[in-house]
Amino acid sequence: MPDAHTVFTAVDSLDSRVMIALFAEDGTMVFGNREPMRGREAIVAGVEAFLSTIRGLRHDIRREWTVGADTIAETDVTYTRHDDKRVTIPAVSIWRVRDDGLITDYRVFYDPSPLFAA
Repeated sequence: MPDAHTVFTAVDSLDSRVMIALFAEDGTMVFGNREPMRGREAIVAGVEAFLSTIRGLRHDIRREWTVGADTIAETDVTYTRHDDKRVTIPAVSIWRVRDDGLITDYRVFYDPSPLFAA
């Protein structure tokens, strides 16, 4: 089962191929109240679209809880914008894995509006 360090190292690599290797073929990902991305291809497309809006990101793990197949991670995420301004936003990510350790459901709860504010 991927722990928070493993998941966020993959995400922070900015390489969707590294991140998607953690997902089951039929996995889902949801950011906030947006529509779910279903399947690896949709997740890669959605992640790459978001990554094109930033220069970089780094997750600092504040707390992590794992119960059975579910993990909850509270993080501070520092985004580097294309203008080199850094914005830190609190976030909570929740993911579920199946028996082989691949993520089947991944949800991110955060308010991205400060990232895109002028």
